[in-house]
Amino acid sequence: MALTQLLFGGIVSLGNIAVHAILMTPLVATVNRAFRWEHRHPQVWLTVVMIATVSVLMIAHAVEVTLWAAIYALLGVAPPGADILYFAFVNYATLGYGDVVPVESWRLLGQ
Repeated sequence: MALTQLLFGGIVSLGNIAVHAILMTPLVATVNRAFRWEHRHPQVWLTVVMIATVSVLMIAHAVEVTLWAAIYALLGVAPPGADILYFAFVNYATLGYGDVVPVESWRLLGQ
């Protein structure tokens, strides 16, 4: 069972890496172009670019958490009645367990 959990975890992790790469590639190209433009207020422009960049990264992380939640739901990792998105976020953010723990048979995947 541990090998199965590692396999699923690895596949989802590769999916998360793909999501990040798909969103980061055009983002980096856009930011590079944006920094070539001349502006009267470079500090303001830097702030705008940073806000946009971090917003895209937040969207990427939200998609990645949702991907984990879908896999957790598909495999029945969280206990019955648990908020699966909350469970996925707690795991993704490595906040640690408090109120929701994975079912015994999937404990390694939930770590």
